[in-house]
Amino acid sequence: MKIALMDSGIGLLAATAAVRQLRPDADLVLSLDPDGMPWGPRTPEDLTERALAVAEAAAAHRPAALIVGCNTATVHALPALRARLEPGIPVIGTVPAIKPAAAGGGPFAIWATPATTGSPYQRNLIADFADGVPVTEVPCHGLAEAVEHADEEAIDAAVAAAAALTPPEVTTVVLGCTHYELVGERIRAAVQRPDRPRLVLHGSAGAVAAQALRRIGEQAAPEAPATGTLTVLLSGREGALPAPALAYAEGRLLRTVSPAR
Repeated sequence: MKIALMDSGIGLLAATAAVRQLRPDADLVLSLDPDGMPWGPRTPEDLTERALAVAEAAAAHRPAALIVGCNTATVHALPALRARLEPGIPVIGTVPAIKPAAAGGGPFAIWATPATTGSPYQRNLIADFADGVPVTEVPCHGLAEAVEHADEEAIDAAVAAAAALTPPEVTTVVLGCTHYELVGERIRAAVQRPDRPRLVLHGSAGAVAAQALRRIGEQAAPEAPATGTLTVLLSGREGALPAPALAYAEGRLLRTVSPAR
């Protein structure tokens, strides 16, 4: 079994680690776009063109499924990706975990990129799944970029700035960008109030990995032998994980995966 994941950068690490944990025997193909990153500031048309190229590079390796490990690419490029690759290769997008957060009933915040915060896409998700639940949209200026480069000082500054915009009564934070899942515990520490219950964080990686298995008719088998291989594509060229990936536990987990032959 082979599963591919795509993103402009290392935001796909959280979903990749989740797939690895559910199926250690799965071969992984990671398709990144260092030549075109970041995707966020691009026009939807330009972003879609870059995403299609990255997806087709992954598709050439004949995966059973392709995970779009990026919220922004899911918003703008998912229909085009599905039109190009399905039904041969199921394409699974990444959607902020607003529905499970709203099910908790308490006030929650959605941390997202400035481009996503307040967007019709996010507002529609809130209307569909969180009607009547207090929601605060928090723009996280520079956080994805800081995580991408493993810039510790910039991460701390961006997290602190977003935490200052998060109301004290918030009990749950939705991590609305895949990069944020790599620093989830730092976000929890910044938002957690000493007199409040433990802050709940909702990411998308686990749900996306599980959905990919469902789409191809496979079951989770975390006890399977760790025989899966790793292929990394950098704007279509075979290469290695970017060095900043190893700053995170999810990236270090992949360091133990054998390269594909």
